[in-house]
Amino acid sequence: MTTGDQYPPIMTTAQAAELLSVHVEYLRRMVREGRIPAHRFPQGREIRFVRDELIAWVGDQPGYDRSPSAAEKSSERSSEKSTEKSK
Repeated sequence: MTTGDQYPPIMTTAQAAELLSVHVEYLRRMVREGRIPAHRFPQGREIRFVRDELIAWVGDQPGYDRSPSAAEKSSERSSEKSTEKSK
């Protein structure tokens, strides 16, 4: 996953959708449902996202861990299983 360093600290909906690799309308629905951190302008429809909040939010989501350390752990488990089977 990207660290998001190439994105500005405060992002528009389009930028946040690109960072998260989701469609803009899906991101807007998540905001309406309160499922993702977002900030609305007072008495306005515009939404802004804080890059670091989104990155932290992604890290808190359940799911498959794609980090390099997780890949190493997975390969270690696979080699342990194959060793056990060969005994």
